[in-house]
Amino acid sequence: MTVQSSGRYAIAAQEDRCAPRTKLTIPAQLRASGGRAFQTVVHDLSISGFSAAAINRMHPGQVCWITLPGLGALQAEVIWWDNCQVGCAFAELLSPIVHDNIVSKHRSGGVYRSAC
Repeated sequence: MTVQSSGRYAIAAQEDRCAPRTKLTIPAQLRASGGRAFQTVVHDLSISGFSAAAINRMHPGQVCWITLPGLGALQAEVIWWDNCQVGCAFAELLSPIVHDNIVSKHRSGGVYRSAC
């Protein structure tokens, strides 16, 4: 990703922080840079990121990879960690088609908007 395109992504990702997030329950694997993968549960998903369970503390800015069922590892960056929950932004926006496919298989609680 070039500096110019990464700058555009950063702007788009911030705009998409208000995109609908779908509450769901997806078993997945999460791996922090330099660490071992561990089993997790993704609790919400949008085209720009996700939140998941993370027993070990993760730090904002840390690079990680999430592996969802049927997909390869997706790179993300930790945005926040609080009380064993981590919120991450994808390095590249998730395709709306891929997002909708995941949601249709794993929806559990509906769509909500974050308070932006």
